[in-house]
Amino acid sequence: MSNAPVKRHWRMSIFLWIGLPFIAVLGIAKAAPDLVPAWQAQSGGGVSGTFTVARKVCTHGSCDFYGDWKAADGTSTHTNALLYDGPDSLRVGDTSTALDSGATGGVFATGGGSAYLLVTAFAVGGLAAAIAWPVFLWRTWRSWRRGRTSSLEAAAAAA
Repeated sequence: MSNAPVKRHWRMSIFLWIGLPFIAVLGIAKAAPDLVPAWQAQSGGGVSGTFTVARKVCTHGSCDFYGDWKAADGTSTHTNALLYDGPDSLRVGDTSTALDSGATGGVFATGGGSAYLLVTAFAVGGLAAAIAWPVFLWRTWRSWRRGRTSSLEAAAAAA
């Protein structure tokens, strides 16, 4: 006798009880605040400036660039900012033009890229998980109530 359905049920339960709330919190808390800034930068909105690479962090075949950003008019700066959509050819000490559109952790390269799509996907996924989790809880509660009610009725009928 195979226990594959039991394993599947166990894995699904872990996903529904832990995974959905985690995805909801992550998507809403981390991605949603950067949704508007990412789209603004994609359309060219924000304060233009220069990003100088201070360090390059590479993991799993992709690299992130951290450094300092200074507005072209000199009115604002960001230190230890992440450069979203930066060209892979950058090295420590190189500069790139970038837009500050209000993202929490960084600035966006003016060359464009797909960061806005990734941020949108995470925000929508978080919202979907935030909607799905209460629905799952409601259905679980209803199922539990139905099972409990039928057990009580069966016990009353036997007595």
